[in-house]
Amino acid sequence: MSQAKKTAGQGAQLLTDVGPVIAFIIVYNVGRNVVGDQAIYWATGTFMIGVTIALAHAGLIQKRFPPLLVISAVIVLAFGGMTIYLQDPIFVYIKPTIINLLYSFVILGCFAFGFNVWKALFGSIFELPDRIWWILGVRWALFFQFLAAFNEFLWRHIDNSVVLESSRWIESLSWSESFWANGKLVIMALTFGFALANIPILLRHQIESQSEESESAA
Repeated sequence: MSQAKKTAGQGAQLLTDVGPVIAFIIVYNVGRNVVGDQAIYWATGTFMIGVTIALAHAGLIQKRFPPLLVISAVIVLAFGGMTIYLQDPIFVYIKPTIINLLYSFVILGCFAFGFNVWKALFGSIFELPDRIWWILGVRWALFFQFLAAFNEFLWRHIDNSVVLESSRWIESLSWSESFWANGKLVIMALTFGFALANIPILLRHQIESQSEESESAA
């Protein structure tokens, strides 16, 4: 695969990953001024549509269904559906926690069976030694756990919704549902920053791997 095609594919993947989240934030913030407390349900419905479009795009354009995207879509549609049907936002609050923990457990669980799911997902983009794939997998598994804990911290301190005060980790802290919703931007920034922080190890060991292959061919 040419580098241009790889880059285009990564750009399309980035769009399907962040597109639904950005749509959720926009619809929520606009909706707060139009439908008030119902904004969370409109934003949830928009997010469900966005994930469905991302899944359809993967099937029609990329001719494949990435496992992580499928898992995310199932959870988003299930929890989003319960949120709208029961008119209870607690399901959409905890959804990111469930998704991130599931990602982490899938990565670590596959390691237990001698399979590196991170290499299976991204091995077509980067050529790295197995040791580096293991390091990256562990790093991302731990980062997903951090994101799960961060989301728990955010939603448990919402003070203008259905969240009980007893759910708070720190009694003196509280903020609005809008703070939690827009906190997704912080999570996106953290994820982007973490991905950038891993670029040096990718580049350094990809060069080493390619050099080893060239020496073997010679």
